[in-house]
Amino acid sequence: MLTNISKTLRKRATDAENRLWFHLRGKQLEGVKFRRQEPIGDYIVDLVTFEKRLVIEIDGSQHAEEIEKDKDRQRDEWLRSQGFRVLRFWSNEVLQNLEGVLEAIRENCLRHPPLTPPIKGGENE
Repeated sequence: MLTNISKTLRKRATDAENRLWFHLRGKQLEGVKFRRQEPIGDYIVDLVTFEKRLVIEIDGSQHAEEIEKDKDRQRDEWLRSQGFRVLRFWSNEVLQNLEGVLEAIRENCLRHPPLTPPIKGGENE
């Protein structure tokens, strides 16, 4: 069921989502693969890189309402419990400061440790 919703959300992406996706798709940012409108548990996240365990949410004005803030906090808490980091940006931030948003994402991707530890006896041992 979430898969069908994901497909619909991809077709109805906001201007901010489309603009950011244009710069993240095809491993354009540091060779990292991002997916958009991806189901994780009971949620659908705007963008995710499983390799870096990083979720990116692009929030419109409805997220400023208290009930939405509570939902976002619960969602972020659950995602963190699953080992993800969550970055949230306002839609207008993506549209007005794309370079700053991309730099924040890039920095988070670069500082994340690899998912698998180095093999013992390798060159660095």
